[in-house]
Amino acid sequence: MEQKLKVGILGATGMVGQRFISLLDRHPWFQVVTVAASPRSAGKTYEEAVGGRWKMDTPMPEEVKSLVVLNVNEVEKVADTVDFVFSAVDMTKDEIKAIEEAYAKTETPVVSNNSAHRWTPDVPMVVPEINAGHFDVIPAQKKRLGTDRGFIAVKPNCSIQSYAPCLAAWGEFGPKEVVATTYQAISGAGKTFQDWPEMVENIIPYIGGEEEKSEQEPLRVLGEVKDGEIVKAALPKITCQCIRVPVLNGHTAAVFINFEKKPSKEELIDRLVSYQGFPQEAELPSAPKQFIQYLEDDNRPQVKMDVDFQRGMGVSIGRLREDSLFDFKFVGLSHNTVRGAAGGAVLCAEALTAKGYIKAK
Repeated sequence: MEQKLKVGILGATGMVGQRFISLLDRHPWFQVVTVAASPRSAGKTYEEAVGGRWKMDTPMPEEVKSLVVLNVNEVEKVADTVDFVFSAVDMTKDEIKAIEEAYAKTETPVVSNNSAHRWTPDVPMVVPEINAGHFDVIPAQKKRLGTDRGFIAVKPNCSIQSYAPCLAAWGEFGPKEVVATTYQAISGAGKTFQDWPEMVENIIPYIGGEEEKSEQEPLRVLGEVKDGEIVKAALPKITCQCIRVPVLNGHTAAVFINFEKKPSKEELIDRLVSYQGFPQEAELPSAPKQFIQYLEDDNRPQVKMDVDFQRGMGVSIGRLREDSLFDFKFVGLSHNTVRGAAGGAVLCAEALTAKGYIKAK
């Protein structure tokens, strides 16, 4: 790419916003030129606005420290400075819907980490390796919004990344029933152990809204574009429990699955490790060379050993075995703030750029 696209980050001071900042440092296609946040942060430098709340393992990039934070609500002012934006704003669902549409209507593409538009019929919700074809719904959305280049695209919930890729890789066998329990890291709530000490040596058996998302969002990812909308898949039927555990990064899933056509274990493993999608074919900058790895050791995957597989953009699967009630069971692991949040959104933006939906203004 001859000239980098100019990027803005909405909600730049929060944990996901910080992850965007970290992942986009020295990105070959994108350059962060604008950071926007709440009015209380506006007017400060990014370094001043974040203060002692920088939560990444790597230092704050020098290039963003002196950027003056803009008021995210001043839509036209922010939009005038960028080619597209990533959205990680902390607002109510209705407020997020409104502000993301407002940015899109300034002819600024919005790639969102938020859940507000995941069920808007003409907004694609994409894991690029699985359903990059869902971007085909964007022309219908533009028609509704009255835009030429502005639109919204979203990535799905972090909790599904550790098992939904398996459902796609095993599609030929007809997954029909899934029982999943996810063990979710505290960074999924935007927390560290320093600001959530009660999570040390503790679990919480409830995460608001997560079970519904974990049961329904894979079906939309596995669905199809029809008459300008995304129609969710009918199968598999999914039931899920979501538990918060004392882990900083990494969502683990324990999964039971039934198939319409029962495969062998060897077939299932082969489909996992050979599975590729548009990001690998197009050699996108953030794409993992191997999307899914299978680990033979009985004690894998482990968060400490495997969460950073392929820079946090890969998915790790292990303990695949036949079950006495279901056809098979397995354990999956994904990095919830990289693949499951900002990294997944960056990969979506790369795919949208490669497909010509995001261009310089």
